This record gives sequence, structure tokens and C-alpha cells, in this order.
Amino acid sequence: MTVRPVITGATGMVGEGVLHECLQHPDVEKVLVINRRPCGISHPKLTEIIHTDFLDWSGVKADFSQYNACFFCLGISSVGVKPDDYYRMTYDLTMHVANTLVAANKGMVFCYVSGAGTDSTEKGSSRWARVKGKTENDLMKLPFKRSYMFRPGFIKPTPGLKNTLPVYKYISWMFPLLRAFSKKSASALREIGLAMINTVRVGYHKQIMDGGDIYKCANL
Repeated sequence: MTVRPVITGATGMVGEGVLHECLQHPDVEKVLVINRRPCGISHPKLTEIIHTDFLDWSGVKADFSQYNACFFCLGISSVGVKPDDYYRMTYDLTMHVANTLVAANKGMVFCYVSGAGTDSTEKGSSRWARVKGKTENDLMKLPFKRSYMFRPGFIKPTPGLKNTLPVYKYISWMFPLLRAFSKKSASALREIGLAMINTVRVGYHKQIMDGGDIYKCANL
């Protein structure tokens, strides 16, 4: 099946890695990225829209009926962020984008990157995990064709990409150890991108995907 994704967060590490896999994959026909700032990539498959307010998509001029997926890679850390601001930039922002897309095209597959430790009960002690859990739960209620919640743990960056967080220069050595211990605990960024593509191409049997599921889906 031909894949035509909308990607958010392509100027971040995960989004850039997902975009990289999409532009290389033979089954990806075209890609639309919606960013706050230019991603700095030029490619025949790629169309870019610069849009600063993700809580208001009234100014986004795009025909979403042309696309059959959204790979939502936009997010912020909760560290040092006020609770109300984190909720607004995580739950409110994500749901606004998702509701805009599903209203325009229910045929989309929606992939959302949350993270290992996300709290589906919404009742745990960790604020960020509760907010992510609520976001996941409400996304899965929307009438998309299919929706998948990605919960990677440690992420191995894709070599050569410019938005890799500096800390990964010092901790990437951990990946082989974590992978040897459990595929659930570590994912290569390349696998996340391939798994998203494969959720559209062939689907996957679980909506909530930990590192082990990401690995399996990437290798379908």
C-alpha cells in the first residue's frame, strides 16, 4: 500500500528520523511536514508548511484528503515546565491537530509518539505519564481508520542527522546492552520510522506499541 504521511515535529530528533525513513522508503509516495520552522531538507517527495500556532490550524492550507497517515512526533519534556503549560502543549495541542485531521479525513492512520512509562490509567503519581496516558486514551477514541501509540524507551539515533540531542553522543554505547537485555527497553530511531510506515502498509495487531512491538512492526 502506498503511504502518504503528514509529519509533525520534523525539526526534532524523532521527527527528523521518521522523515528520513519516509523519504528513503519506496512505498512512501509523498510527505507533508508541518513545522514551526523550516526543517532544512529538500526532496522531490517533500512539501513543507510553516505554521507557528498548532492550537489553531485554521490557517493551514492543505488538502488532507491526499494523505493517508499522520506521524505525530511533536512533543516537549515536562522538566521545568509548569503543569498547565505541559498539559496545553501535550494534550490540548495533540488533540487539536488530531481532531482537525480526522474531521478532514477519517481514512488516516494516526501514529503518536508518547514514551515508555505512559500511564493508561491516568491515575499514577507521575504527572507527565498521566497526561500522556489521557492523550493516548482520547486519541484511540477518535474515528481514524487505525491509531497506534508508540512507547519507545531508550532511542538509538540515526547517524548523520542534525537534530540528534547532544547527550546521545555520550550514552549511545548503552543501546547494544539494553537491546541484548530486552527489545522492549530500546529502539533504533530507524525502527520507529519503519514501524510507522508499516502500520499504514500492513497494519499491526496492537494499538499500544512498546519497544518490542516497534521492533516487530519495523520488520514486517
